[in-house]
Amino acid sequence: MNTKEIAQIFKTLADESRVKIVLELLKTKELCACKLLELVNCQQSTLSHHMKLLVESGIVNARKEWKWTHYSINKEKIKEIKSLFNI
Repeated sequence: MNTKEIAQIFKTLADESRVKIVLELLKTKELCACKLLELVNCQQSTLSHHMKLLVESGIVNARKEWKWTHYSINKEKIKEIKSLFNI
């Protein structure tokens, strides 16, 4: 992982809602966008923006199923990030 990718991850996680999505909501299970929308309590367009940034940074995986998108933590990316800090 290069410095540009690392900076993008930190920039993505500089928002409280995105941190909540990663550390609380997706920590243990995959969730569809409709469920995340209920739990984050924001507009659909705002959630889409958050999820776009999380997916682009590689922290979150997106999987389409019919008209729904399901999101989960990218465990490999998290391992990579943790290894940077020897955690």
